[in-house]
Amino acid sequence: MKDNIRNFSIIAHIDHGKTTLTDRLLEITKTVDPRLMHERFLDSHPISQERGVTIKLAPVRMNYNYKGVDYILNLIDTPGHIDFSYEVSRSLAGCEGAVLLVDATQGIQAQTLANFRLAKNLDLTIIPVVNKVDLSNAQPEKVAQELIDSLGFSADEIIFVSAKTGENVAEVCQKVIERVSSPLGEEEKPLRALVFDSFYHLHKGVVVYLRVVDGEIDLKLKKEQKLRFLGSGGIFQPLEVGYLAPQPRQQIKLKNGEVGYLATGLKDISLCQVGDTITLDKAKNVEPLPGYREPQPVVFFDFYPVENKDFPLLADALEQLKLNDFALNYNSTGSPALGKGFRVGFLGVFHGLITQERLERDFNLDIVITSPSVEYKITLQDNSEKIIYNASQLPDMAQVKEVKEPWVKISIFTPIGYLGNIFELCQQKRAHLQNQVYYGEYVNLEFAMPLIELIEGFYDELKSVSSGFASLDYEMMDFKAFKATKLEVFINKQNIEALSMIVATNKGELRAKSLAKKLKEVIPSQQFEVPIQVALNNRIVARETIKALRKDVTAKLYGGDQTRKDKLLKKQKKGKKRLKQIGRIAIPQEAFMAVLEAK
Repeated sequence: MKDNIRNFSIIAHIDHGKTTLTDRLLEITKTVDPRLMHERFLDSHPISQERGVTIKLAPVRMNYNYKGVDYILNLIDTPGHIDFSYEVSRSLAGCEGAVLLVDATQGIQAQTLANFRLAKNLDLTIIPVVNKVDLSNAQPEKVAQELIDSLGFSADEIIFVSAKTGENVAEVCQKVIERVSSPLGEEEKPLRALVFDSFYHLHKGVVVYLRVVDGEIDLKLKKEQKLRFLGSGGIFQPLEVGYLAPQPRQQIKLKNGEVGYLATGLKDISLCQVGDTITLDKAKNVEPLPGYREPQPVVFFDFYPVENKDFPLLADALEQLKLNDFALNYNSTGSPALGKGFRVGFLGVFHGLITQERLERDFNLDIVITSPSVEYKITLQDNSEKIIYNASQLPDMAQVKEVKEPWVKISIFTPIGYLGNIFELCQQKRAHLQNQVYYGEYVNLEFAMPLIELIEGFYDELKSVSSGFASLDYEMMDFKAFKATKLEVFINKQNIEALSMIVATNKGELRAKSLAKKLKEVIPSQQFEVPIQVALNNRIVARETIKALRKDVTAKLYGGDQTRKDKLLKKQKKGKKRLKQIGRIAIPQEAFMAVLEAK
């Protein structure tokens, strides 16, 4: 049976049609009843459906008859957005092959290259597919030549398809069967299964998605066949095994080479680490399977409930989300202006915004999130080190010897005509060119850049200066020292810690003035005059004033001399002065995100 199994993924840049191709494969293999079929079938979450972005990998088993032989095709659907690239590595770890999908109207882009390299490093068989050949502006021959010249494919390897119409999609199944090898591993060896995802089920406990490499899991033997996670040491008896088609189909066994799910019954999801190896508890000297690095958060948001009484509800909601989002981690924090909340770590800004939307929609919470921040390493004058996540944690600069910030290596794929604009933008963002490689009319640029510059609107600016043609991918590097300044924001003379930030000294004043102007635009007017002040290292360098709303208190007068009006205006002025002393400013969500737009 193992010889008739093919495990593969589809990898592509975002919006190149990966999910549409998956839908056609489900139809061609008759995996889903035509009456139940709908667009983006494997993107079960409403946010994925609405945004058109896959945010969670999803395995599915398909049956396909080719030349009279029945084959099992295990497809692990992958996300396309760069913030979820860790999910791609999880998918590829369980496969022998990958379909590299390229848009016939867009050609090779940044994530096309990044995913190609990832699959190549794992020694997977890669099948190149040019999609959207039905569109009037498609250039399939040109894109095919890019694949030949840039990535080393031969012309007869490339498949031309239209995932929308279904043209040549059956050929993709056939090439997967012909070119991708059957799974390695031996049934006689002790059980070894790679965990590539997990979620929490109320009745079944932790449920893992896994790829069985050696041996088998047999429910008939579950009483005497206790299983163990090699990494965490968690021991359990399997409750249920099966595969997804795409709904769970319960089985008695999962054999080597198969991809499926396993209900562990465990209530503690921390015992199940993605990338861990499951084996028999009684097995000795079992080598763990090569997994992949745990996802490390690189961007941090502070989440606060609008109403302080909702703090316990937010805590419960984050705990539940953590059960299904392995990359999420959080710690409690607090702010004098916003009350109690949580500092939450994400893989990118988009990951954070998706999580906010899930909290608000799935758990009916109203949340304020602060502008994103990153991790900084501080060396004090006594040579002790500490890690901080925002400016409010920064000690007095007189006590600080050195501040280090995280850097990333970014890869920009762009038409040559936009090189000048992109170099100018990257120079503004403190980036350093490391390499450039030409691919015909396109060039791939590699820069080293501070992570904070990347997350503060760089992607939108890149799209703007390249008319939308440039694409972006990034990976983490190390920490580098820089000259840092603490920027603080005072609204109505109250220090709003959640708006504080650490900025490069040479950009401090420009950033302060831009932020003050932006806050003036987004904070609503009050019944009293509201000053906005921005300070660098305790020195005010920028100020804007939000004018008070003025009610015409003299409108009710129908006669009399000027002294009557003056009396009412003086009374109004006195009231506004008192209101200014006791009034509190309701800071809208837009104020916190204004930090991203301040240049």
